[in-house]
Amino acid sequence: MGLRIGVDIGGSFADFAVLDDETRTIRTLKVFSRPDEPGSEVLAGMAKLGERYGIDPKDVAYFTHGTTVGVNAVVQRRGLKLGLITTRNFEDVLDIARLKIPDMYHLTSKRPAPLITRDRVFGVIERLAADGTEETPVDEASVLAAASAAKAAGCEGIVISLLHSYRNPVHEKQVRQLVEAALPGMFVSCSHEVWPIIREYERTLTAVIGGYVQPRVANYLTKLQGALAQAGVGVDLKVTKSNGGVMSAEYGKSNCVQMILSGTASGVIGAAYVAQQCGVKRCMSLDIGGTTADMALIIDGEPQYATGEYIGDFQIHIPSVSVSSVGDGGGSIAWVDRFGVLKVGPDSAGSNPGPVCYGRGGTQPTITDAFAALGIIGGAELGYNAVKVDVRAARDAIAPLARKLGKNLGETAEAIVNVSVSSMYAGVSRIVSRFGIDPREFTLMPFGGAGPMMACYLARALNVGKMLVPTTPGVLSALGGLIADLKNDFVKTTYYDLTPQTLQALERERALLDAQARDWLASEGGDTGKAAIAISADMRYRGQSFEIDTPLDSAWIRDGDMASIAAAFHAEHRRLYGHSDADAALQIVALRLVITSRTPKPSLREVERAAGMPQPIKHMTVWMDGENRNLPLYRRTDLLRGHRLEGPAVIAQDDCTTTVLPGYIVDVDAYGNLEIQARGSEEH
Repeated sequence: MGLRIGVDIGGSFADFAVLDDETRTIRTLKVFSRPDEPGSEVLAGMAKLGERYGIDPKDVAYFTHGTTVGVNAVVQRRGLKLGLITTRNFEDVLDIARLKIPDMYHLTSKRPAPLITRDRVFGVIERLAADGTEETPVDEASVLAAASAAKAAGCEGIVISLLHSYRNPVHEKQVRQLVEAALPGMFVSCSHEVWPIIREYERTLTAVIGGYVQPRVANYLTKLQGALAQAGVGVDLKVTKSNGGVMSAEYGKSNCVQMILSGTASGVIGAAYVAQQCGVKRCMSLDIGGTTADMALIIDGEPQYATGEYIGDFQIHIPSVSVSSVGDGGGSIAWVDRFGVLKVGPDSAGSNPGPVCYGRGGTQPTITDAFAALGIIGGAELGYNAVKVDVRAARDAIAPLARKLGKNLGETAEAIVNVSVSSMYAGVSRIVSRFGIDPREFTLMPFGGAGPMMACYLARALNVGKMLVPTTPGVLSALGGLIADLKNDFVKTTYYDLTPQTLQALERERALLDAQARDWLASEGGDTGKAAIAISADMRYRGQSFEIDTPLDSAWIRDGDMASIAAAFHAEHRRLYGHSDADAALQIVALRLVITSRTPKPSLREVERAAGMPQPIKHMTVWMDGENRNLPLYRRTDLLRGHRLEGPAVIAQDDCTTTVLPGYIVDVDAYGNLEIQARGSEEH
């Protein structure tokens, strides 16, 4: 028997999904994550899988892992204390950024403080021209002075990002050699190795984010590999990537920026799989874990991809599943500022100590504690019996906030939920603006430990009429990592005018990227003979400031078919902006290649048809919409195909809790998913 295991380790829980290659069945589990002891949750999880399902580690044929370690470090600003070495007179690159205010409707809004403060940015004497030729050689004395200043400033690592290194990395390599010789053992990263793209701010910021999390993530992966070996799992560890694919852990140790959205992307891949299986054409996923809430679009069963995704306050310019993340998860801490205003996050209680109601030493009230105080959780088992919810402790923790706000406990707990929903609303607005969509036309798919618990509140705020809650929403990210394909992105800045002469150079660049991609896939154990290759180009009309990623056919480049390349760009420009200019000169700023090797996928199984009406296991007193209500509590495993129930209600299962607000109706579909619709929208 061959078993494929996917694990998603978040801020509060480690989620396990196990696929049996023979029976195509999936089994799931949750255990507490241990940020203080990385890998121990894997040991605990493998032991419990053995106890619960009789799983032998020796039968594991594939093991993949998604993590939020990187994104949590950035959101909470708990990464490495870095220094930045850049070309002299470009020391303000992170502070100047793009000279945009964060909120165009708030004229006094300020850009976030950079991850590297100005006192830890050091300029060195060197200069490359825009074509990569050398204008000023590297001045060794200035580099050594910068290294000495970085050490004196207490820097724990150094990022090197020099002008035009995407064209020619020779100066960055020279500076790196000098710094490593002067500061033995110091972590050093170069921007051309992280992601060699044009534009200094975007390349520098991406390199800084990668360096900010890399030592922590690399150490984490090493400990995880050791834990797997100790547990008796003999296969190589795979990790999920921001682009929705997987790679080896060894590759990930030196390319941590590629997995900054690892756990987030895994969830979207899992949601896309469910949407495809259920025929949901337009889906908005909502993944709420312990630290963040992540939203993404899935159209016709395919996630939307982009560059420039936000990680907390910052954009990261690598190809990734298009996700909007905000710092509001189940463990986000509620507090009152000095003006008496209720705030939620971005600090999180994480797994240790966790929410107060978990009884693990937490003292600060969280979103999860708010739901316990409301009475929505605490009436049934949670987290595969890993959690015993202490409702009284949650209420005691929220009481000081209630006194400061002059509200009762129920009003305060509901206010905490509403504040967090408002942040999620802002996150959805980013997606709406970017893709030009109407959220009312989409089905909201909540998952993660807190997703179904909060989804109804957000759906009501967005006026979204329909939701789909998967059968195991609490571990959907683990399932997504399990079914993710081997996948990698490659880029080459070209900066060519589109002419017959430059197409020959473009073909040489394409061939080099193709060879590089196939070498990578072979090193990862993929089948290069069955690999899928996708080519695209960052194109623009000459004189435009920004490019459009335009899908191309490699044969057009190989055969010099300039007309087809131009037509593809004009069509993409019309699709996005409603117009094009067939007579304008075109430029290809960068060539991109994506290589993919497919992995096995399970199939959803239909569930038993219901014979009668669903029966609640009990009734509970819950504070909802400003008053105490007597709500039925249903067990998810009791809900069968064809069952219908009306809100308000609460549905409990091992991996999460689903809240059904007044005015919503729940139907169970053929696969056991919960279709939740606003009353009156069933016909739409």
